[in-house]
Amino acid sequence: MAKRCVGILFGGCSAEHEVSLQSAKSIFNAVNRDKYNVAPIGIDKGGKWMLYGTDGGTGFLLNEDDPKKISLKPNGTPVALLPGSGGSLVHIDGGGKTRVDVIFPVLHGPLGEDGSIQGLLKTAGVPFVGTAALGSAIGMDKDVMKRLLREAGIPIAKHTTLHSMAEAPGYDDIVSLLGIPHFVKPANMGSSIGVNKVHNESEYLQFVREAFRYDTKIIIEEFIKGRELECAVLGNDDPAASLPGEIRPAHEFYSYDAKYIDEDGAELVIPAGLSDEKIKEIQELAVKAHKTLCAEGLSRIDFFMRDDGMVIVNEINTMPGFTKISMYPKLWEERGLGYKALIDRLIELAFERNEKERGLKTCYL
Repeated sequence: MAKRCVGILFGGCSAEHEVSLQSAKSIFNAVNRDKYNVAPIGIDKGGKWMLYGTDGGTGFLLNEDDPKKISLKPNGTPVALLPGSGGSLVHIDGGGKTRVDVIFPVLHGPLGEDGSIQGLLKTAGVPFVGTAALGSAIGMDKDVMKRLLREAGIPIAKHTTLHSMAEAPGYDDIVSLLGIPHFVKPANMGSSIGVNKVHNESEYLQFVREAFRYDTKIIIEEFIKGRELECAVLGNDDPAASLPGEIRPAHEFYSYDAKYIDEDGAELVIPAGLSDEKIKEIQELAVKAHKTLCAEGLSRIDFFMRDDGMVIVNEINTMPGFTKISMYPKLWEERGLGYKALIDRLIELAFERNEKERGLKTCYL
C-alpha cells in the first residue's frame, strides 16, 4: 500500500512567520516516515507558496538554528492549491502536480490561524489538522473570543475594546476601569506580538499606537496578579485535557522573546503544582472553553490563577507553537504521548473529521 503524503503548510504573511518556520521544522522531523511521505509547503512573506519536494531532503530553511535569522530557502517550486481537487498542488512554472492527502497548517497569526487558510483547505476538499474556519476565526479574535467565553459563564479578565485611536479613553479613565498596570494587545495576533504592559501615562499612548500597527482592533485588559497556567486539549468529538503546566517568565511577562528567542526566558513547570481539585477545575474549564469556541482537534487554553485561587481564562490558541520549547507538546509528553506520537494522532484526527464530513449531504434534490 502506497504511503499517504502529509503537506506541512508553514510560514505565511503574519508577524509570526518566523515562529511558524520553527514549528514546521520540528513537525517535519517528527512525522512517521513509515506511514507518510512529507511535503513541506512554505508560504513566503509575500504570500507565494513554494513546495520543497515530498521528502524535504534538500532542506527548506536558512539559518534554521537561529530563531532571529531563520528564513525560507528561495529555491522551492512555486505551487497553487487546486480548488475541489482533494489536495492537488499545481506546479505553476512547469504544469506538473503533486498530491497531498492531508495538510498540517502550522501557521500562526493572521492569514493562517484566523480561518483564512482553513476555509481555503475546506474548499479544496483536503483534510487538515486542527480547527476549521469558524473556530479559528473566533480563537484569533480576542474580542469575540472573550464575548463568547463570558456568555458561557467562563470567567475572564476585565477589558475594553478599541477600533481606532479616536476611541482611546483618557489615561485616568482607563486606570479607573482597569487599574495600573494593565496590558494593551492587538485583538488578532499571537505570540505576544504587539503586547505591552502599561505602567504610566506616556506608555499608555505609546503602546496603544504600537498595538494599532498590528491590527485594526485592540483590547486593553486588566493585569491579573497570580500564576500563569496552560492546559492542552486534544480530540474531536470527545476532547481530553492534559494536566496543567505553569509558566514562570524570567522577563516581566511571557513576551515573544521569552517564548521563542531566549531559551532561558521562562521556566516551564510540568505538571504545575496544584491540588487535585484545582487540576480538575482547570481541565473542565479547558474542555468547556475548547467546545464553546468551536475548536477541533487541538487547542491550548491559557489561564491565570489569582492568589485567592480564582481561575480566569486568558485565551485559546487553536494552533499553539510546536517548537522544541513549546508547552503544548511538552504537556502531552508528560502524559506519555511523545512528540512523534502526538503528531501522528493529530493527523489521524484530521482524517477522522474529514471522513465524518464526507458523509454529509451536499445537495437537497
